[in-house]
Amino acid sequence: MAGMAVTVIGAGLMGHGIAQVFALHGHAITVYDSFDANLKTLKDRISVNLRDLGDDPKAVERVTPQSDLAAAVRDSDYVVEAVLEDLPLKQKLFAEIERHVRPDTVLASNTSVIPITRIMEGLSRRERALGTHWWNPPYLVPLVEVIGTPWTSQAAIDWTMALHQAIGKTPVHVKKDVAGFVGNRLQHALWREAVALVEHGICDAETVDTVIKASFGRRLAVLGPLENADLVGTDLTLAIHRTVLPEIESRPGPSPYLEKLVADGKLGMKSGEGFRKWTPEQQAALRSRVTQHLKKARAQDA
Repeated sequence: MAGMAVTVIGAGLMGHGIAQVFALHGHAITVYDSFDANLKTLKDRISVNLRDLGDDPKAVERVTPQSDLAAAVRDSDYVVEAVLEDLPLKQKLFAEIERHVRPDTVLASNTSVIPITRIMEGLSRRERALGTHWWNPPYLVPLVEVIGTPWTSQAAIDWTMALHQAIGKTPVHVKKDVAGFVGNRLQHALWREAVALVEHGICDAETVDTVIKASFGRRLAVLGPLENADLVGTDLTLAIHRTVLPEIESRPGPSPYLEKLVADGKLGMKSGEGFRKWTPEQQAALRSRVTQHLKKARAQDA
Protein backbone atom coordinates (compact mmCIF):
# COMPACT_ATOMS: atom_id res chain seq x y z
CA MET A 1 0.00 0.00 0.00
CA ALA A 2 2.84 2.39 -0.81
CA GLY A 3 2.31 5.82 -2.24
CA MET A 4 -0.74 6.87 -0.22
CA ALA A 5 -1.46 10.54 0.46
CA VAL A 6 -1.74 10.73 4.26
CA THR A 7 -2.66 13.77 6.32
CA VAL A 8 -1.89 14.02 10.03
CA ILE A 9 -3.87 16.61 11.98
CA GLY A 10 -1.64 17.90 14.77
CA ALA A 11 2.15 18.28 14.76
CA GLY A 12 2.67 17.61 18.46
CA LEU A 13 4.09 14.65 20.37
CA MET A 14 1.95 11.97 18.72
CA GLY A 15 1.33 13.69 15.39
CA HIS A 16 4.95 14.12 14.39
CA GLY A 17 5.72 10.53 15.37
CA ILE A 18 2.82 9.14 13.33
CA ALA A 19 3.90 11.23 10.35
CA GLN A 20 7.45 9.91 10.74
CA VAL A 21 6.34 6.27 10.55
CA PHE A 22 4.18 6.78 7.47
CA ALA A 23 6.91 8.80 5.73
CA LEU A 24 9.52 6.14 6.48
CA HIS A 25 7.37 3.62 4.61
CA GLY A 26 7.07 5.65 1.43
CA HIS A 27 3.88 7.65 1.90
CA ALA A 28 3.50 11.34 1.10
CA ILE A 29 2.62 13.08 4.36
CA THR A 30 0.97 16.43 4.98
CA VAL A 31 0.86 17.61 8.57
CA TYR A 32 -1.62 20.29 9.59
CA ASP A 33 -1.41 22.34 12.76
CA SER A 34 -3.01 25.64 13.74
CA PHE A 35 0.13 26.65 15.66
CA ASP A 36 2.95 27.85 13.43
CA ALA A 37 5.55 27.06 16.10
CA ASN A 38 4.69 23.34 15.90
CA LEU A 39 4.98 23.36 12.11
CA LYS A 40 8.30 25.23 12.12
CA THR A 41 10.00 22.56 14.25
CA LEU A 42 8.18 19.56 12.73
CA LYS A 43 10.80 18.41 10.24
CA ASP A 44 13.68 19.05 12.62
CA ARG A 45 12.05 16.84 15.27
CA ILE A 46 11.45 14.07 12.77
CA SER A 47 15.02 14.33 11.45
CA VAL A 48 16.44 13.99 14.97
CA ASN A 49 14.35 10.87 15.56
CA LEU A 50 15.35 9.30 12.25
CA ARG A 51 19.05 9.84 12.93
CA ASP A 52 18.74 8.53 16.48
CA LEU A 53 17.02 5.34 15.28
CA GLY A 54 19.35 4.80 12.33
CA ASP A 55 16.45 5.11 9.88
CA ASP A 56 16.56 6.66 6.41
CA PRO A 57 17.09 10.40 6.98
CA LYS A 58 15.59 11.17 3.56
CA ALA A 59 12.15 10.09 4.83
CA VAL A 60 11.64 13.58 6.22
CA GLU A 61 11.59 14.89 2.63
CA ARG A 62 8.18 13.22 2.23
CA VAL A 63 6.71 15.36 5.04
CA THR A 64 5.03 18.69 4.19
CA PRO A 65 3.89 21.11 6.92
CA GLN A 66 0.61 22.87 6.13
CA SER A 67 -1.25 25.60 8.02
CA ASP A 68 -4.37 25.51 5.82
CA LEU A 69 -6.72 22.68 6.83
CA ALA A 70 -8.63 22.52 3.55
CA ALA A 71 -5.43 22.32 1.52
CA ALA A 72 -4.00 19.72 3.90
CA VAL A 73 -6.84 17.22 3.46
CA ARG A 74 -8.18 17.92 -0.03
CA ASP A 75 -6.23 15.18 -1.85
CA SER A 76 -5.77 12.74 1.04
CA ASP A 77 -6.48 9.02 0.96
CA TYR A 78 -6.31 8.86 4.73
CA VAL A 79 -6.61 11.49 7.47
CA VAL A 80 -5.64 10.80 11.08
CA GLU A 81 -6.29 13.32 13.84
CA ALA A 82 -3.85 13.60 16.76
CA VAL A 83 -4.81 16.72 18.69
CA LEU A 84 -5.67 17.35 22.35
CA GLU A 85 -8.06 15.01 24.19
CA ASP A 86 -10.90 17.49 23.80
CA LEU A 87 -14.17 16.08 22.45
CA PRO A 88 -15.70 19.36 21.16
CA LEU A 89 -12.41 20.23 19.43
CA LYS A 90 -12.25 16.84 17.71
CA GLN A 91 -15.90 17.02 16.64
CA LYS A 92 -15.38 20.49 15.20
CA LEU A 93 -12.25 19.41 13.33
CA PHE A 94 -13.88 16.39 11.72
CA ALA A 95 -16.92 18.42 10.68
CA GLU A 96 -14.54 20.81 8.91
CA ILE A 97 -12.41 18.01 7.46
CA GLU A 98 -15.43 16.27 5.99
CA ARG A 99 -16.30 19.39 3.99
CA HIS A 100 -12.99 19.21 2.12
CA VAL A 101 -12.06 15.52 1.66
CA ARG A 102 -13.09 13.12 -1.07
CA PRO A 103 -16.09 10.86 -0.35
CA ASP A 104 -13.82 7.80 -0.14
CA THR A 105 -11.19 9.26 2.21
CA VAL A 106 -10.89 7.26 5.43
CA LEU A 107 -11.02 9.41 8.58
CA ALA A 108 -9.41 8.32 11.86
CA SER A 109 -8.92 9.69 15.36
CA ASN A 110 -5.90 8.84 17.50
CA THR A 111 -7.72 9.52 20.78
CA SER A 112 -6.56 7.27 23.61
CA VAL A 113 -9.79 7.08 25.61
CA ILE A 114 -12.70 9.03 24.06
CA PRO A 115 -15.23 6.72 22.36
CA ILE A 116 -14.94 7.09 18.60
CA THR A 117 -18.74 7.06 18.30
CA ARG A 118 -18.90 10.36 20.19
CA ILE A 119 -16.26 11.97 17.98
CA MET A 120 -17.75 10.87 14.64
CA GLU A 121 -21.50 10.94 15.37
CA GLY A 122 -22.06 14.25 13.56
CA LEU A 123 -20.52 13.22 10.24
CA SER A 124 -22.64 12.63 7.16
CA ARG A 125 -20.54 9.67 5.95
CA ARG A 126 -19.87 7.86 9.18
CA GLU A 127 -19.16 4.53 7.48
CA ARG A 128 -15.60 5.65 6.61
CA ALA A 129 -14.75 6.99 10.09
CA LEU A 130 -12.98 5.03 12.82
CA GLY A 131 -10.32 5.17 15.53
CA THR A 132 -6.63 4.30 15.30
CA HIS A 133 -5.05 4.51 18.74
CA TRP A 134 -1.25 4.62 18.54
CA TRP A 135 0.97 4.37 21.62
CA ASN A 136 3.74 6.75 22.64
CA PRO A 137 6.29 7.02 21.18
CA PRO A 138 4.66 6.04 17.88
CA TYR A 139 7.93 5.07 16.20
CA LEU A 140 8.93 2.67 19.00
CA VAL A 141 5.69 1.04 20.23
CA PRO A 142 4.20 -1.30 17.61
CA LEU A 143 0.54 -1.51 18.65
CA VAL A 144 -2.27 0.36 16.88
CA GLU A 145 -5.82 -0.28 18.10
CA VAL A 146 -8.31 0.01 15.21
CA ILE A 147 -11.75 0.85 16.57
CA GLY A 148 -14.95 0.83 14.58
CA THR A 149 -18.24 2.48 15.49
CA PRO A 150 -21.71 1.03 14.88
CA TRP A 151 -21.59 2.78 11.47
CA THR A 152 -18.05 1.90 10.33
CA SER A 153 -17.97 -0.36 7.27
CA GLN A 154 -16.03 -3.60 7.30
CA ALA A 155 -14.22 -2.36 4.19
CA ALA A 156 -12.91 0.66 6.11
CA ILE A 157 -11.76 -1.58 8.99
CA ASP A 158 -10.03 -4.02 6.64
CA TRP A 159 -8.33 -1.24 4.65
CA THR A 160 -7.07 0.48 7.80
CA MET A 161 -5.77 -2.76 9.30
CA ALA A 162 -3.89 -3.50 6.06
CA LEU A 163 -2.50 0.04 5.87
CA HIS A 164 -1.00 -0.17 9.36
CA GLN A 165 0.27 -3.71 8.86
CA ALA A 166 2.12 -2.48 5.77
CA ILE A 167 3.96 0.24 7.73
CA GLY A 168 5.26 -2.27 10.26
CA LYS A 169 2.72 -1.72 13.02
CA THR A 170 0.80 -4.39 14.94
CA PRO A 171 -2.86 -3.51 14.34
CA VAL A 172 -5.64 -5.11 16.39
CA HIS A 173 -9.37 -4.81 15.80
CA VAL A 174 -11.36 -3.52 18.78
CA LYS A 175 -14.84 -4.86 18.04
CA LYS A 176 -16.81 -2.61 20.39
CA ASP A 177 -16.27 1.12 20.84
CA VAL A 178 -15.77 1.57 24.60
CA ALA A 179 -13.93 4.24 26.58
CA GLY A 180 -10.24 3.37 26.79
CA PHE A 181 -10.54 0.62 24.16
CA VAL A 182 -8.46 -2.43 25.20
CA GLY A 183 -4.98 -1.23 26.15
CA ASN A 184 -5.89 1.67 28.39
CA ARG A 185 -8.64 -0.28 30.14
CA LEU A 186 -6.09 -2.94 31.07
CA GLN A 187 -3.42 -0.41 31.97
CA HIS A 188 -5.62 1.68 34.22
CA ALA A 189 -7.17 -1.31 35.94
CA LEU A 190 -3.61 -2.05 37.07
CA TRP A 191 -3.00 1.59 37.98
CA ARG A 192 -6.17 1.71 40.10
CA GLU A 193 -4.95 -1.16 42.25
CA ALA A 194 -1.42 0.29 42.35
CA VAL A 195 -2.76 3.58 43.74
CA ALA A 196 -4.99 1.71 46.21
CA LEU A 197 -2.05 -0.25 47.63
CA VAL A 198 -0.30 3.03 48.47
CA GLU A 199 -3.50 4.73 49.63
CA HIS A 200 -4.23 1.97 52.15
CA GLY A 201 -0.67 1.82 53.49
CA ILE A 202 0.07 -1.67 52.17
CA CYS A 203 3.32 -0.48 50.61
CA ASP A 204 4.93 2.65 49.22
CA ALA A 205 4.97 3.76 45.59
CA GLU A 206 8.53 2.59 44.97
CA THR A 207 7.62 -0.90 46.18
CA VAL A 208 4.64 -1.07 43.80
CA ASP A 209 6.87 -0.28 40.84
CA THR A 210 9.62 -2.65 41.99
CA VAL A 211 7.20 -5.55 42.45
CA ILE A 212 5.80 -5.13 38.95
CA LYS A 213 9.16 -4.64 37.22
CA ALA A 214 10.87 -7.50 39.08
CA SER A 215 8.08 -10.09 38.75
CA PHE A 216 5.26 -10.45 36.22
CA GLY A 217 6.42 -7.35 34.34
CA ARG A 218 9.41 -9.39 33.15
CA ARG A 219 7.06 -11.80 31.38
CA LEU A 220 4.50 -9.44 29.91
CA ALA A 221 6.30 -8.82 26.61
CA VAL A 222 6.11 -12.55 25.77
CA LEU A 223 3.30 -13.88 27.97
CA GLY A 224 -0.06 -12.11 28.00
CA PRO A 225 -2.43 -12.48 30.98
CA LEU A 226 -4.82 -14.89 29.29
CA GLU A 227 -1.94 -16.96 27.93
CA ASN A 228 -0.67 -17.07 31.52
CA ALA A 229 -4.11 -18.13 32.79
CA ASP A 230 -4.15 -21.01 30.33
CA LEU A 231 -0.55 -21.85 31.23
CA VAL A 232 -1.30 -22.25 34.95
CA GLY A 233 -4.79 -23.60 34.31
CA THR A 234 -8.21 -21.98 34.33
CA ASP A 235 -9.12 -24.00 37.44
CA LEU A 236 -6.24 -22.45 39.41
CA THR A 237 -7.08 -19.02 37.98
CA LEU A 238 -10.68 -19.44 39.18
CA ALA A 239 -9.55 -20.47 42.66
CA ILE A 240 -7.25 -17.45 42.91
CA HIS A 241 -9.98 -15.10 41.72
CA ARG A 242 -12.44 -16.39 44.31
CA THR A 243 -9.96 -15.41 47.02
CA VAL A 244 -8.36 -12.22 45.73
CA LEU A 245 -10.94 -10.41 43.59
CA PRO A 246 -13.22 -9.50 46.53
CA GLU A 247 -10.20 -7.76 48.11
CA ILE A 248 -9.11 -5.77 45.03
CA GLU A 249 -10.09 -2.10 44.70
CA SER A 250 -13.31 -1.76 42.71
CA ARG A 251 -14.44 1.84 43.25
CA PRO A 252 -15.92 3.33 40.06
CA GLY A 253 -14.22 6.73 40.42
CA PRO A 254 -10.69 8.06 40.95
CA SER A 255 -8.85 7.46 44.21
CA PRO A 256 -9.17 10.23 46.84
CA TYR A 257 -5.42 9.79 47.33
CA LEU A 258 -4.81 10.68 43.67
CA GLU A 259 -7.26 13.58 43.85
CA LYS A 260 -5.39 14.99 46.86
CA LEU A 261 -2.03 14.74 45.09
CA VAL A 262 -3.40 16.83 42.25
CA ALA A 263 -5.10 19.30 44.60
CA ASP A 264 -1.80 19.74 46.47
CA GLY A 265 0.07 20.49 43.25
CA LYS A 266 1.97 17.19 43.30
CA LEU A 267 1.64 16.61 39.58
CA GLY A 268 4.46 14.13 39.07
CA MET A 269 7.64 14.91 37.21
CA LYS A 270 6.34 18.23 35.90
CA SER A 271 6.25 19.56 39.49
CA GLY A 272 9.06 17.41 40.92
CA GLU A 273 6.77 15.26 43.04
CA GLY A 274 3.79 12.98 42.56
CA PHE A 275 3.60 9.52 44.09
CA ARG A 276 7.38 9.91 44.48
CA LYS A 277 9.85 12.82 44.48
CA TRP A 278 11.85 13.34 41.29
CA THR A 279 15.03 15.30 40.74
CA PRO A 280 15.80 16.44 37.18
CA GLU A 281 18.57 13.83 37.07
CA GLN A 282 16.21 11.03 38.12
CA GLN A 283 13.69 12.10 35.52
CA ALA A 284 16.28 12.09 32.75
CA ALA A 285 17.61 8.70 33.82
CA LEU A 286 14.14 7.14 33.81
CA ARG A 287 13.25 8.55 30.42
CA SER A 288 16.55 7.29 29.04
CA ARG A 289 15.97 3.78 30.44
CA VAL A 290 12.51 3.61 28.88
CA THR A 291 13.75 4.83 25.50
CA GLN A 292 16.69 2.44 25.44
CA HIS A 293 14.45 -0.48 26.42
CA LEU A 294 11.99 0.31 23.63
CA LYS A 295 14.78 0.76 21.08
CA LYS A 296 16.20 -2.66 21.96
CA ALA A 297 12.76 -4.22 21.63
CA ARG A 298 12.30 -2.55 18.24
CA ALA A 299 15.65 -3.90 17.06
CA GLN A 300 14.70 -7.42 18.17
CA ASP A 301 11.41 -7.17 16.26
CA ALA A 302 13.16 -6.18 13.05
